[in-house]
Amino acid sequence: MAITYLKRAARTPDTESGNARRVVEEMLSAIEAGGETAVREYAAKLDAWHGEILLSAAEIERRTAGIEPSVRSDIEFAAAQVRRFAEAQRDSLREFELEVHPGLVAGQRLIPVNVAGCYVPTGRYAHIASSYMTIATAKAAGVPTVIACSTPHRGEGIHPQVLYAMTVAGADSIMTLGGVQAIAALAFGLFTGKPADIIVGPGNKYVAEAKRMLFGRVGIDVFAGPSEVAVIADATADADIVAADLVGQAEHGHESPAWLVTTSRALAVAVMERMPALIDALPATARDAAGAAWRDYGEVVLCDTREEAAGVSDGYAPEHLEVHAADLDWWLATLTCYGSLFLGEETTVAFGDKASGPNHVLPTRGAARYSGGLSVHKFIKTVTWQRMNRAANRAIAPATARISRLEGMEAHARTADDRLAKYFPDERFALGAPVDE
Repeated sequence: MAITYLKRAARTPDTESGNARRVVEEMLSAIEAGGETAVREYAAKLDAWHGEILLSAAEIERRTAGIEPSVRSDIEFAAAQVRRFAEAQRDSLREFELEVHPGLVAGQRLIPVNVAGCYVPTGRYAHIASSYMTIATAKAAGVPTVIACSTPHRGEGIHPQVLYAMTVAGADSIMTLGGVQAIAALAFGLFTGKPADIIVGPGNKYVAEAKRMLFGRVGIDVFAGPSEVAVIADATADADIVAADLVGQAEHGHESPAWLVTTSRALAVAVMERMPALIDALPATARDAAGAAWRDYGEVVLCDTREEAAGVSDGYAPEHLEVHAADLDWWLATLTCYGSLFLGEETTVAFGDKASGPNHVLPTRGAARYSGGLSVHKFIKTVTWQRMNRAANRAIAPATARISRLEGMEAHARTADDRLAKYFPDERFALGAPVDE
């Protein structure tokens, strides 16, 4: 029984956080104080954007008019997949009521938030898919108002295809804003007059830090970091496919970890041999990102058993986890920590990222130990209610009074005492010893 690292990461994403917190704290303070004027100043300074922030229907139509029918069809297909899966998630939830004690009825309601802010990044790449992943899911949850933001693209406003995806997904308002200033505008209700109850969507480390710092004032989807991929593979795996899938996610950025966990030394060596050529064959932007990611953050772990491999994978708690191994049902039943699981060679992360249906906004940096990814659940409050008749007070109130006094909370106890005195004036109850200090 042994675990051997054939390649070890030189860095971790946490080591690169640097001054993000200081920068974001300064920006959020300035925007809260300066409002829309401060947002416009940051948009001009950081994104060279001097145009309107809130898009009109006419401007959306003008910006998307030139999109080819085939592109529209692809976006509509992918958005429909995501919407269908999200609606099934919503249907899996239910409201109920239950008589938990004679005369005491309690229940559960599912209430969507009123306003959701959806952030769609457009930096190194135009993240078309993030539009429908966030917006369509919010709409499937029943959110009445969804406000979307995306960065100006090459000085010409929101990327037309991103903008079209936003409209197909059902955004109610769209703002041309990126980065921290977009997150702040959503949180503070700038330009729309509707502060977001929750803000969702991926972004760079400054966007992630802004969401983290605003958490509590608003809800957020996940504590996000650079995109991650892990592949579990045994001797049955195809080294070419495994290597391609690792590179496919490493192109996200310079700090995107790619991990291979395998029970086959031959497979591990073959994958490592193939990685440089696959990276070199990419276009310049992707080559630069994937090369740095694999060099600095890539790891290859050799395990003696599949149980060890599962344990290593759960330790990573990766955002995306592919399994290229025999007995996929065993892996499905055994693995416990991942954002989204892709079982079998036929099921690659890219399918989930773009068009298969389950959401691609997922936990990173180990958060999959305790959290899932974006779903309709993030937009729905599960709230409880209860109703009690006077007869039920005969059992509930004395127990409440006694426990309250054991805790030293006399005022709590007296709320029960008063009801018993009113409803059952001729009866005496054991209410515990009054708190005297």
